Amino acid sequence: MLKLQAESNVPTDFGIFRIMAFSEDEKDWMPHIALIAEGTDLTKPVNVRIHSECITGEVFHSQKCECGQQLDSAMQYMQEHGGIIIYLRQEGRNIGIINKLRAYALQETGLDTVQANLELGLPADDRNFAFAIEILEKLNVKAVNLMTNNPEKIKIIKDSPIHLNSRIPLQIKSNDATAKYLKTKKDFFGHLLDDEIPENSK
Repeated sequence: MLKLQAESNVPTDFGIFRIMAFSEDEKDWMPHIALIAEGTDLTKPVNVRIHSECITGEVFHSQKCECGQQLDSAMQYMQEHGGIIIYLRQEGRNIGIINKLRAYALQETGLDTVQANLELGLPADDRNFAFAIEILEKLNVKAVNLMTNNPEKIKIIKDSPIHLNSRIPLQIKSNDATAKYLKTKKDFFGHLLDDEIPENSK
């Protein structure tokens, strides 16, 4: 069971967020995080983004994915409209940074993200979104406008006590570097992407 271990207001490039750390153990150095934009009304349907950690995209600005751009866009949106970002510490679809870099190396040989994970004997996606539900319940959120393209995240909300009020698309325009990655998201995972994928991704 997750517990609120610490919280503080933190000024960011996008505005002030109340950042809350949740873990089972207060000594956990990798807690899940809730970022609540200033002025968010938790009694109404809340704009929510469930976002998994991506050190390569968010910190090192890797162009192999759009994770960093998605996080920036979500933080900007929440500051403008109110909302919460649930930041789950599940690097690389929960395979960890070491395995993620091994998967990157396999992708250099032509494999896509799913094929690379499977080649390593790992799941295509091993994330657990139940942590996000637990955090939202601890924040007494009853209904959400979910910012996502991922049908699995939609399902986890629908299967929970929290009401799914609407979906907010969060799509970053593809480019030559992200085209194959996004195509795999759309074709294998069924992500709700309407952007045309460049021909060289085939």
